[in-house]
Amino acid sequence: MQKMQLMVINPYGLHARPASALVKLAARFESEVILIHGKRRAKVKDIFDVLTLDAPKGSILQLITHGKDEELAIESIAALIQDGFGEMGPPAKT
Repeated sequence: MQKMQLMVINPYGLHARPASALVKLAARFESEVILIHGKRRAKVKDIFDVLTLDAPKGSILQLITHGKDEELAIESIAALIQDGFGEMGPPAKT
């Protein structure tokens, strides 16, 4: 089992588009993938579970993977979250 804490950094939090990206990525792995936000727990391969996490920007998530490819799963999913689900855009020009 692998565990990691991550912060949601994208501006609109864990809404439908990033939830969908998480589910698609998690589906690539054999391992079970769980996200916890506060008292809520979601199986990441289920879009409805992920959407119930209600995780706005700044939320701390606990990511847990368990299974044959757990290390690759946690690294890949953590990278997606840490990248802001691709929603961060280019830096502002000054």
